[in-house]
Amino acid sequence: MNGKLRNMSGIYLMYGKKMLLLYRQGGRVVNNVWTASAGGHFEKSELNDAKACVLRELEEETGIAEKALKNMEMRYVTIRRTNGEIRQNYYFFAELCGGAGIEPASFAFTSNEGVLKWFDFSELRMLEMPYTAKYVINHYLETGIFNHKMYGGIANGERVMFMELPEY
Repeated sequence: MNGKLRNMSGIYLMYGKKMLLLYRQGGRVVNNVWTASAGGHFEKSELNDAKACVLRELEEETGIAEKALKNMEMRYVTIRRTNGEIRQNYYFFAELCGGAGIEPASFAFTSNEGVLKWFDFSELRMLEMPYTAKYVINHYLETGIFNHKMYGGIANGERVMFMELPEY
């Protein structure tokens, strides 16, 4: 291990029982899989502010500003060691306010990172996703959807193990 870190954030947008996902194309790290609605790497000025990172990425990739969101929360932090680096992911969830122009009645549309599409919650488990994202979505659908807790997840090569991260 050479001490390299990769910090990333992502946001999952919901509208009722639907979630907006991005089929990311042409990415350096993540490519040709369904990912969060928007997300990416931290800029230098964002190293201590995952929310600033994810809001910047959301606006850059979709044109959606924070004012179009409600109930935005960081819900998951995952850590994975791969390719000689530690990858830390900060996952946010938020509801989309009506009138943003991309509600589920809309058809799939493009982002500068790929194609955005709404899915029913029942369809999410069948999609190909990045390693930790798949575990985050599964845990969210089984547990996280029923509360407002924050969870930490450690990837061990076989699975991601989650535990609640209470503030104390």
